[in-house]
Amino acid sequence: MPPRLLALIVKELLAAFRDPKARIAFIIPPLMQVFLYAYAATLEVKHASIAVLNEDWGETSRQLVTRLERSSAFAPILWLKSDREIVPVIDSQRVVAVVRIGQDFSRKVAAREPATVQVILDGRKSNTAQILNGYIGSIVTQFAIDQAMGGTDPPDISTVVERSWYNPNRDYATTMVPSLVATLTMTTVLMIMVMSVARERELGTFEQLLVSPLQPHEILIGKAVPGLIVGFVLATAIMLIVTQFFRIPMLGSPLVLYAGLFVFLLAIIGVGLFISSLVSTQQQAMLGAMVYMMPAMMLSGFTSPVQNMPDWLQPVALMNPLTHFLVIVRGVFLRDMPMALVAERIWPMLFIAVFTLTAAGWLFRRKIS
Repeated sequence: MPPRLLALIVKELLAAFRDPKARIAFIIPPLMQVFLYAYAATLEVKHASIAVLNEDWGETSRQLVTRLERSSAFAPILWLKSDREIVPVIDSQRVVAVVRIGQDFSRKVAAREPATVQVILDGRKSNTAQILNGYIGSIVTQFAIDQAMGGTDPPDISTVVERSWYNPNRDYATTMVPSLVATLTMTTVLMIMVMSVARERELGTFEQLLVSPLQPHEILIGKAVPGLIVGFVLATAIMLIVTQFFRIPMLGSPLVLYAGLFVFLLAIIGVGLFISSLVSTQQQAMLGAMVYMMPAMMLSGFTSPVQNMPDWLQPVALMNPLTHFLVIVRGVFLRDMPMALVAERIWPMLFIAVFTLTAAGWLFRRKIS
């Protein structure tokens, strides 16, 4: 490596972490967010408030209510005395759902007649309400199966046996926490990259860099290498937290994951340098990074599957490097994803990296000329 290029790399690392506040901002928040996402930003529903209106009070209905009470998904049940109380408790958001058991529920179950349980949901909390509806439906279905099995007549019922592959306990953290290797690394590296050129322009040192003996491609490499170093160190730290603290094993090869990480970082560095080359101040660079990061997170499949998006939006999601690296991270952690499948996700990221780095290099050459 030429000494002048090595000097530029060292200079960029010192510039990024010279300020103690910058060191704290680039290191502490990503590590804190690992725990925040794992424990606070969860889609699991626990201790949700529900109400029960039992108009039957037969033995069978009481057994069903007992099963609801034993579930960890629900807080202590609010008991209603009449249907007139349903609207007030929903309107005041005291409960998310009301389970209503009709007057003839026990009789119909004993007579092997269809018996229904009404669930009234607060649509203002659509995600929680949908999950609660699934919990309640699962409890009622299992209760119906047990009642049919306990009867004297042979049960006319088909039982669905669930088997969850790759995440047997369907633990939310097992899926969410490994994904943070991708999202938090992207956020930190992108912020470092977008600030690199903008900071030099504000300090007046960018012109000095342009008239130095460094060639445009050397400037580009000198700006990119610190991002690679920070990205690898941060991703490794997060992986250690995932495997050692949360005890989520990595079933695949770390080398495969690092291969995907290298190409992913190149793509993010290219995006960051491209944004940084377009702006003049650090404030503009921050805004540019935010404008990119929000759609990138939403279109990546981090919170909802890409397949659930409209058909016209799915090709846009495939132009996002985070979309592909999330598949690699989850595949390597939750199953031994073979290199052939990883390669299918690497080449789109490689194309994005080549395009963005080429565009950033063209802008550098244009500035020099």
